[in-house]
Amino acid sequence: MRQCSVEQNKEKCNCTYEPCSRKGICCECVRYHWRSGELPACFFPADVERTYDRSVERFIETRQERER
Repeated sequence: MRQCSVEQNKEKCNCTYEPCSRKGICCECVRYHWRSGELPACFFPADVERTYDRSVERFIETRQERER
């Protein structure tokens, strides 16, 4: 089984929610957000991530806006 590279993942993590216990543990982060109908911070550009609106709808809207 593949090992999780927590420290490397943390370096690339753009999540601005500081008390997050899942930083760098991507599988837990994805699972946590997906249960809430959301996507993790790394799916969003920085300006959208800071709004903490991580809904699938916001992801789709953002992608459509940025593709124009």
